[in-house]
Amino acid sequence: MGFFNNLVRHKSVEQLQAEAGRSTDFKRSMGVWQLTAVGIGAIVGVGVFVLAPHEAALHAGPAIILSFLIAGIGSACAALAYAEFAGMIPVTGSAYTYGYAVLGELPAWIIGWDLLIEYALIVAVVAAGTSNYLQSLIHQVTGWQLPVALRAAYGEAGGAVFNLWAAVVALLIAGLQIFRTEIGARFNTVVVVLKVLGVAIVIVVGAFYVDPSLWHPLIPKTIVHADGSLQYGWAGVMAAASIVFFACFGYDTLTTAAEESKNPQRDLPMAVILSLVVSMTMYFGVSLVLTGMVHYTQLNVPAPVSAAFQDRGLHWISGVINIAAVAGIASVVFAFMLGAARIWFALARDGLLPRWFAKSHPKYNTPYRPTVILGVATAITAGFVPLTELAKLVNIGTLSAFILICTSVLILRIRKPGLQRRFRTPFLFVLAPLGVVFSLFLIIGWPWLVDGHLQMIGGLDHDTYIRFIVWMLIGLVIYFGYGIRHSALAKRD
Repeated sequence: MGFFNNLVRHKSVEQLQAEAGRSTDFKRSMGVWQLTAVGIGAIVGVGVFVLAPHEAALHAGPAIILSFLIAGIGSACAALAYAEFAGMIPVTGSAYTYGYAVLGELPAWIIGWDLLIEYALIVAVVAAGTSNYLQSLIHQVTGWQLPVALRAAYGEAGGAVFNLWAAVVALLIAGLQIFRTEIGARFNTVVVVLKVLGVAIVIVVGAFYVDPSLWHPLIPKTIVHADGSLQYGWAGVMAAASIVFFACFGYDTLTTAAEESKNPQRDLPMAVILSLVVSMTMYFGVSLVLTGMVHYTQLNVPAPVSAAFQDRGLHWISGVINIAAVAGIASVVFAFMLGAARIWFALARDGLLPRWFAKSHPKYNTPYRPTVILGVATAITAGFVPLTELAKLVNIGTLSAFILICTSVLILRIRKPGLQRRFRTPFLFVLAPLGVVFSLFLIIGWPWLVDGHLQMIGGLDHDTYIRFIVWMLIGLVIYFGYGIRHSALAKRD
């Protein structure tokens, strides 16, 4: 019985609120707009320039707008759950900390361990994705480009050895986050503004070249391929929703900065909702413009946004697109590295990892030890490992965290209905279960009737499940070998 109690021991919400009030580990320097910029920076990256047009070409056609709407609804369920927790528990660690308060120490460890690798891999994936855009921009401005050996990771292109730009971006962002959070946050805000302006220019200029006839039919006729896969039709819309969902999260990263927020209980819920609303508006706008400028079948190209404008003779806008893309990618790296370092810090501060990692910088009050390690590790990974191999490892962790967060906020509302909440999720008993069901469907796939037979469309592949299970097993070994005996709660008992 005592062993079981160790697994479910938890910190109360009141205890976490008291810890937040006493904490001096970080400097409170981020306002609502800087937090919102972190959220937008994490959500809107290469997805707006690549994912939306590619999924229109491959699965949904002009109905990609419906795919984003469906994905946005699913993501909003989790976002509202995050907003309620963020206003109630303003402590660094995000989903890990919320799980600690409701589900207990072992589930919290699983969430934290899960998000730590997911955030770190997203940093590596996005940093690797920077290379082509940054090289294109530099070449456009100066006419100079790196040798082939330094343009991509080994195995990704002929003669490639190391993706230098990917490594440089990861190290520079890590450096910014070590030397004063407010400086990095201001830089990120400027970068996000550049990204939003770039996307706004794409939408406004492109709107003048839209041919509404290209939106008809909105949902193209279903095509069943020889292997049984589906393209277009409602099945295509749902398949695309499973994929573009991964362009609709990232707001959770801003909640990891709770102890660096000036007024976390007010600003965090507002920033979560604002960042998702602004990002989804940008996705809707780009999707409508691109499918209205060229036929959706022409969007399956390496740089679809640039190609669409060049098709209309608007070559000058390619520079704007490159700047916005580089800004977008840099802001995603910033947001997810910030999140990964703070989750690592929170795990160590609670004793589940060695406390050596939970020492903030004596001068800058930043979690510099996890940040240094993450910067070096992600630079090496992004430099040597091909982008496609990295991307396969990213998805399942965030969906698992969403399931646990939606479940936790529901349990806490039932368990402690009278607890003060600065933000209350509306229709929680509908939206939280919907968020769980939606996330499960994205993991296992959507059931769909094809030629009289029920089959699953979308979902994650078996390799992803295996990698996730292996990572979780490693985490359990660390917890039972170290964390269960060294946690702060164990020492209090």
